[in-house]
Amino acid sequence: MSRFDEGLLTPVTVGHDESVTDAAFLDALVTAEVALTRAYAALGVAPAEVADEVSSSLGWSGTGALCRGHGIDVSELAAASVAGGNPVIPLVALLKDRVPESARAWVHRGATSQDVLDTALMLLAHGATHRVLASLREADSALDDFATAHRGEVAAARTLTQHAVPTTVGLRAANWLRGVRRAIERLEDSARQLPAQLGGAGGTLASFVEIAGLERAASLPAAFASELGLAAPDGPWHTTRWPVTELGDALVQSVDALGVIAADVATLSRTEIGELAEGSGGGSSAMPQKQNPAASVLIRSAAIRAPQLGATLHAAAAFAVDERPDGAWHAEWPTLRELLRLALGASATAASLVAGLRVDADAVARNLALTNGLIVAERLSVVLGPVIGAARVKELVAAAGRGEDLRGLVRALPELQTGGAGERIDADALLDPANYTGLASHLVDAAVAASDDDPSFPPPLEDP
Repeated sequence: MSRFDEGLLTPVTVGHDESVTDAAFLDALVTAEVALTRAYAALGVAPAEVADEVSSSLGWSGTGALCRGHGIDVSELAAASVAGGNPVIPLVALLKDRVPESARAWVHRGATSQDVLDTALMLLAHGATHRVLASLREADSALDDFATAHRGEVAAARTLTQHAVPTTVGLRAANWLRGVRRAIERLEDSARQLPAQLGGAGGTLASFVEIAGLERAASLPAAFASELGLAAPDGPWHTTRWPVTELGDALVQSVDALGVIAADVATLSRTEIGELAEGSGGGSSAMPQKQNPAASVLIRSAAIRAPQLGATLHAAAAFAVDERPDGAWHAEWPTLRELLRLALGASATAASLVAGLRVDADAVARNLALTNGLIVAERLSVVLGPVIGAARVKELVAAAGRGEDLRGLVRALPELQTGGAGERIDADALLDPANYTGLASHLVDAAVAASDDDPSFPPPLEDP
């Protein structure tokens, strides 16, 4: 049977979301259960042979890898989850049936459903986030190359949709690069802090103290996290949901950064602008001449949806009442998974987009010249204002706006002919957009110099 959502309505995710499917989440749930038994054994509470039996029966293959050999059917588990409101309750019974009788007492021992489900979510997010980061780093590297290649290519900067002053193609890409790099930093920081969850029925760890004694119960959460490759929690976070909201915020920031790139590419690839083009444009069912910016469109679809998903996570966190949220917790599960899914698809698509991005230098130059020199109107005010006065500069700009030749008007200024303060002004140099890009090249160089992959960051989890 096929999955309910194969991506037909969310094409940005197709081919990128296997790490967050229901099947992958089931594997993460089983992995969390096995890890708890192994943590008991690591502290000498459970016999080592019990941990070995549970591990081998349920497909454990090492820290950071998800259990896959458990043989549990996702659809059957989902149907059985309705009665109790979460999948852990029926899962425990299924797992106990799959391990030797001598080990059954140690499956899920002392834990509550939220311990296992929260931990599984963090485990799923841990693997998916590393894949997002890998794609973001690919985009970072491609943007680095693109900004360097077009460092000095002068283009029209636009503010509020209109030509403003000259910039460079390289600086536009460097600004994209800064946004992506900041997103990488935030997401890396969040990924490093994703914690396991272990608090027992009411967040007091009373059951674990009863089972293991005070000292070993206090050490159990860290041992549990170590088995999974997650961060050790500083305490139960059943109703303190910062691990979810901070991850959600970092994911939204990542998709935001990619959305800016996609929006710029989509705009600049318009037929009447034509400065940028995707390496492989999309077609049209009715218009064979079209080369649509399909990748940009898909990324933008994710960027439009992501902020609302992040807001839902915060709403759920605000209603995490008592010692176990009633519904708010449940609302997080599909929301966080969908946000991870969008980030996986958007980041992979963006890496491909940037790697194949092309510049039409002729279109860039044509658009730069569209306003008859008015692209440097600000410079005229700064340089000519003290010589001829602000009012006359305004008259020059207005005349050029009516179609008169700005270059000829500036050359004809008496002050530039008769000497004095104007004799040092070269009209051609003054009106050359390449001479009014400010610190653009410096800013590109600074962005490229700061671009730095972090080889110490942990590698991704194995594909589920």
